[in-house]
Amino acid sequence: MSDNIEEIRKSVKKYIIIGVTLIICTGLTVWLSYVELPTHGLNILAGMILATFKAALVALIFMHLNHERSVIYKILIFTVVFALALFLLFYFSNIDPLVFEGFYKHNE
Repeated sequence: MSDNIEEIRKSVKKYIIIGVTLIICTGLTVWLSYVELPTHGLNILAGMILATFKAALVALIFMHLNHERSVIYKILIFTVVFALALFLLFYFSNIDPLVFEGFYKHNE
């Protein structure tokens, strides 16, 4: 940590801005839980996008990953692509007509 007062003030100001942004995003997440979007899948997708944004802010700023070497970014890109694929698979599983068609045939 630096001993320079101005750098410390800038750092504290940055943390306060990120903290307020996280609080606002949390409020948006709560508000989104009460709003009915055209489909339930869109509600889930919007919630996951907000959660991913908040997680990225925490990882980059509070965990200081924005100052790491480039190797960590390659690993993180793989992780983000994998998480995005899981989010999309979950989203598309809710709208797949074959899944629901087979479910209804077995329950009749």
